[in-house]
Amino acid sequence: MTPYQLEMARAQLGTPCYVFDLGALHARLDLLRASLPEGVQLCYAVKANPFLAQSAAQWADRFEVCSYGEYQVCRAGGVPPEQLVLSGVYKSEAETAAMVDEVGDRAVYTAESEGQFLLLSRLAAARGKRLRVLLRLTSGNQFGMDRTVLERLVRTRGDHPWLELLGIQFFSGTQKASEKKLAREIARLDELLHFLADEYGFRARELEYGPGFPVRYFQGEDWDEGLFLDHFSRLLREGLTWPCAVTLELGRSIAASCGTYLTGVADVKRNRGENYAILDGGMHHLVYFGQTMAMKLPHFQILQDGKDRPEEVWNLCGALCTANDILVKQLSVPALRVGDLFAFERTGAYCMTEGISLFLTRALPAVGLLGEDGAIRQVRGHLPTAPLNTPSFETR
Repeated sequence: MTPYQLEMARAQLGTPCYVFDLGALHARLDLLRASLPEGVQLCYAVKANPFLAQSAAQWADRFEVCSYGEYQVCRAGGVPPEQLVLSGVYKSEAETAAMVDEVGDRAVYTAESEGQFLLLSRLAAARGKRLRVLLRLTSGNQFGMDRTVLERLVRTRGDHPWLELLGIQFFSGTQKASEKKLAREIARLDELLHFLADEYGFRARELEYGPGFPVRYFQGEDWDEGLFLDHFSRLLREGLTWPCAVTLELGRSIAASCGTYLTGVADVKRNRGENYAILDGGMHHLVYFGQTMAMKLPHFQILQDGKDRPEEVWNLCGALCTANDILVKQLSVPALRVGDLFAFERTGAYCMTEGISLFLTRALPAVGLLGEDGAIRQVRGHLPTAPLNTPSFETR
């Protein structure tokens, strides 16, 4: 964002706030499409940033929904059912039934366990709706199902005539820059797809794969993303020999670069020879990949009135009453004053949802969308959290 846009955001939204640049989101999706093999579809993981779901509907092919709440966000934003992949490690029967009743066979469903598979089968049969299903293969954790279970469901698929098995879903983590690991995953998936066809006559039509592309959040992290995407594309073209439609599920890689978090300097002090700037935001709003920042240096801009301030070393701290609320230590910047503005970049994914946002019952930040026309539209004001942290019972 330009300094003018940052000032405009502060004037319209106040601080702290998030601004998500829809032009940058569009450009990011275009770049990914141009860098990947022709025909590969992109699935946006809504958990990365639900505020982008409505805007991304015109650019992404699918939307990975991992909770009933995310489903409601997408439906309220007008995301077509045909673009939804209804996923998630836990699906209650009531919530699953509600989704089946509303979108039926227009969406795609994932089964993360044999129990989920049987639930979908019961619901589909009871309603006379043939549901399209992806079977999620585990990578060795609590997500997905063991290969032996997956094979059994494929083998007995004829016992579930109301379910149409499309193929396999697989996701093994995030921030994966190792080409060797990605090559092993692709080879493993290819072997499984061939095996299911040879052993059980199941010819998978789809593979949804979450490769966990990395995002470099901090300064000094050297990485050639263009070269990485080129190598990954080669791995996919050469390593996946089974003929099927491929969808890459991405969240962080799609959304991170379009977000900026704005927080203002609310107080300055000097304690035991150290300069401290207290910001009106903090670690409850700003989380990069679940990491405590402190000694890392994020990409940022600073807006200050006046010129010729001496360079000084400052510790940037948030507004929470905990010694852990440190955003950057020993940052060399022109002398800070109350009212200066910090704009932390690459905050479009997870920052607003991973933080301990209810700690100390402070208001949630405002949210604005920067349109491709240059205008900023507020989509959420500063939201008080006191009602969320207040017990709701009657006293006697």
